[in-house]
Amino acid sequence: MAFRAAPPSTDITSASEQGIGGQVVLFTAARTVTNTAFRMIYPFLSVFARGLGVDLLTISLVMTARSMMGLLGPFLAPIADLRGRKISMLLGLGLVVVSAVAISIFPIYPVFFAGLLGIALGNLIFIPAMQAYIGDRVPYQRRGRVIGITELSWSLAFIGGVPFVGWLIDVMSRNETTSAFAWRAPFPFIAAAGFVFMLLIAIRIPNNRAQGVALGNGLQTIVLILRNRVVLAGLGFAMAATAANEVVNLVFGIWLEDQFGLKLAALGAASAVIGISELSGEGLSTYLSDRWGKEKSVTAGLLISAGATLLLFLISSSGVAAALAGLFLFYLGFEFTIVSSLPLMSEVFPAARATVMASVVACFSLGRAVGALLAARLYQQDFLWNLGFALLFNAVALFFLRKVQVKNSR
Repeated sequence: MAFRAAPPSTDITSASEQGIGGQVVLFTAARTVTNTAFRMIYPFLSVFARGLGVDLLTISLVMTARSMMGLLGPFLAPIADLRGRKISMLLGLGLVVVSAVAISIFPIYPVFFAGLLGIALGNLIFIPAMQAYIGDRVPYQRRGRVIGITELSWSLAFIGGVPFVGWLIDVMSRNETTSAFAWRAPFPFIAAAGFVFMLLIAIRIPNNRAQGVALGNGLQTIVLILRNRVVLAGLGFAMAATAANEVVNLVFGIWLEDQFGLKLAALGAASAVIGISELSGEGLSTYLSDRWGKEKSVTAGLLISAGATLLLFLISSSGVAAALAGLFLFYLGFEFTIVSSLPLMSEVFPAARATVMASVVACFSLGRAVGALLAARLYQQDFLWNLGFALLFNAVALFFLRKVQVKNSR
């Protein structure tokens, strides 16, 4: 359980001997828990609002504030570059655990507000440190598969974790003794699981620092990477790609309801289709990105997403099945793009790998903010405007991608 930072290993044999496979399973399981804590708020927003005795407008403020937390990531990630990956991962999980415990013990709105921000902050600290650790120990030629496996946790949380939360809340709400506590039932489980993963990481993970000498304090590191044109191009790509997704993502449910008269149950089925497409995109990226090469894989993902956007444009009135097929390809292309881009971005500036990855996450958040700002306004004109802007943003993302180069060929 030594916390002294050790130099990174990038030798494939050494990485294997150090048990990277087991560590990847550990990271994926831990991220499934933290992603469940993040994603469960969306489908059960009204449940949490009723439990806290607030209206939806009030609780939606939490979601807005949580989205803005992504901008703090680059200022927190230098901890991993300067002090070590393990310390940063433990700090991130510790924030998730403490936040979940606080909500469990103090079920009031201010604590819930602060607790969700703490969980988001913990994720922002844990994920870049974990990705940087993998970047240190796994050769670039294999990194797409390894990072892709950890990214499966996003869809696994939606397919497995969120339904478990729904079942848990439902079971407790049926019992008169526990019904008042039903809405906060998931948080003790999240805290317990997070604590277990903290112990496992403390035991099994060495504390690597960034390659090379320290780049100065956190702010100096951020300034340094923002002077790098390749990094800036990658950040521009991240913003544009997520904006392309968000201008459709935010209104697809409204469009399905308006265009085809879908009711709640059918919209739930549409969400399941999207969950499966996310898992498919992550799985395909895990399998193909190292074989094809990262740049080619990201390009393919953008083209799939753009093709699906054109398909939605052409079949927007052809029927529910055609619309769902188009949405399936749209989300598959986006997920394939994002997951394939992570190993690529992990190599553009190895000396500040965690800070770069956190900056990418921040730009994902900015892209979503841009897409959210435009989505409703575009939809008021026509859904085709949303599709047109999605194509435009994908074209911008492709432009920036052409400027992202790494020394490794694949």
